[in-house]
Amino acid sequence: MNADKRYRIFERLRAENPKPTTELDWTTPFELLVAVALSAQSTDVGVNKATARLFKVARTPEAMVELGLDGIKEHIRTLGLFNNKAKNLLAMAEQLIAHHDSTVPDSRQALEALPGVGRKTANVILNTAFGVPVIAVDTHIFRVSNRTGLAPGKNVNEVETRLMKVVPREFKQDAHHWLILHGRYTCIARKPRCGSCTIEDLCEYRDKVDL
Repeated sequence: MNADKRYRIFERLRAENPKPTTELDWTTPFELLVAVALSAQSTDVGVNKATARLFKVARTPEAMVELGLDGIKEHIRTLGLFNNKAKNLLAMAEQLIAHHDSTVPDSRQALEALPGVGRKTANVILNTAFGVPVIAVDTHIFRVSNRTGLAPGKNVNEVETRLMKVVPREFKQDAHHWLILHGRYTCIARKPRCGSCTIEDLCEYRDKVDL
């Protein structure tokens, strides 16, 4: 795929959704960090239901520690892997208090040192909470990047590296949200909805479906 085609793809995605954002509910960087940590193998809808309960009693690292492991589990037990997620949330809150003055750090190294935080989660926090033009590659973005020919790669790291090289600078800040939403609602896994896709004529997928 050439640079002109990539530019037009993002131009159209921007026209369709000028101000994209995450579908997770959050008001502070700590709430976003908690929500993203809970989103592994869970839907955003499910996470939002859980955090609606959790954030009523634990919106800060101190409140999370005070709630304790059993209390955290009680509020997130509707989510997959909730036992392990609860342990990570408690340890994360403790580390934020001990090493970061109870604030979420804005560096990748510090974020990835927190329990339960990997590169993808760190990228989401950097991009969405702190406005850093990085791209977090999840299953949706991996699929869209490979299927369309936008930024092919054998794994998420390859796709991330490729996207960071080829996405035009003016689109880089919002590229993560445009691609994830496109993969979630249009370029879906089983049968992409090519017939209603705003970038169908620019996409290089060979097996397009008229839906």
